[in-house]
Amino acid sequence: MDNPSGTSSRLLSLDAMRGFTIAAMIMVNFPGSEEHVFPTLHHTKWNGLTFTDLIAPVFLYIVGVSIALAYSKKVGLPGSKADLYKKIVIRSVKIFAVGMFLNMLPNFHFSDLRYTGTLHRIAIVFLVCAFLFLNTNWKQQAYLGITILVLYWLALTLIPTPGEGQVILEPGRNIAAWIDQQFLPGKMWQGNWDPEGILSTFPSIVTGITGMLAGKLMISKFSPNEKSNYLMAAGLFSAAAGYFWGLAFPVNENLWTSSFVLVTSGFASMLLGALYFLIDILGKTKGIAPGVIFGANAITAYVLADIFALVFYLLPIGGQTINQHAVASMSEAGLDPRLASMLYAWFFVALNFIPAYVLYKRKIFIKL
Repeated sequence: MDNPSGTSSRLLSLDAMRGFTIAAMIMVNFPGSEEHVFPTLHHTKWNGLTFTDLIAPVFLYIVGVSIALAYSKKVGLPGSKADLYKKIVIRSVKIFAVGMFLNMLPNFHFSDLRYTGTLHRIAIVFLVCAFLFLNTNWKQQAYLGITILVLYWLALTLIPTPGEGQVILEPGRNIAAWIDQQFLPGKMWQGNWDPEGILSTFPSIVTGITGMLAGKLMISKFSPNEKSNYLMAAGLFSAAAGYFWGLAFPVNENLWTSSFVLVTSGFASMLLGALYFLIDILGKTKGIAPGVIFGANAITAYVLADIFALVFYLLPIGGQTINQHAVASMSEAGLDPRLASMLYAWFFVALNFIPAYVLYKRKIFIKL
């Protein structure tokens, strides 16, 4: 399996992890039927953790790792950082703008526009983490991350929600939701609260920081086996710490709680450590091609999925959309509707793989 860049400096494990994460994101975003989905392929309604809840933080973790790998050689270069800062800002703005474009689909109603979302959060985390990486060392990044997680925990568990008179961690009634209600423009995803709101963006940046710390380890002078072992050990420790913190501050993706950051970053570290050992150390590349291909144009694949959905999920044909026809047909044939819904989601992922494959074969790598 060739590296997308054609160089040996890239980590195939990271490329594959990025691509399979995007494929998983597309799968859970576009089930065949929203009414028939296996529980773990849904986001938790509030506290808890499902497979779906892991996907976004794993991708932000990968963003952090990629920052460390991409900018480590540029930190010590002579000359002004102004050009580098400019490129970072432009890239962040482009990702954010594409997120706004997707939010406007299909009707482009500016009066009902949401200013937050997955790509918006990726853009913000990339911007902040890239600037942090260029201006701080790994110890300062770690201290900052810990400080943010502790302050966020204290804010949500000690500051009463105005109008409620007490500390509440329920949907739409916590201090994070109140801040969004006061200051977040546009439509909120859940009416009076948004999972990608203002306050929860701070701990999501820490998810990116944990990725940068992992990236720093990957470019260190430790041996490959030591890097893999340290990643997996750190991941296990982080996940365990997050679990125990979660007893006091529940694991919650909607609030992106501090315990959620530690648990998900721990999982991401263990996954990267395992993939690095298998793929980059042992050279076991069988079966990783789809992940590497998706990962080479990850955000492009994510955007194309939203565009393809206009046809495969919204266009009515004979009174039903294509996904409704497909799920109904499989259910009538005797399949569990949830299985039919998941199979259609896999079909949709495979459909999006086609343009990703074409771009990869033509060595076209679109960087927003």
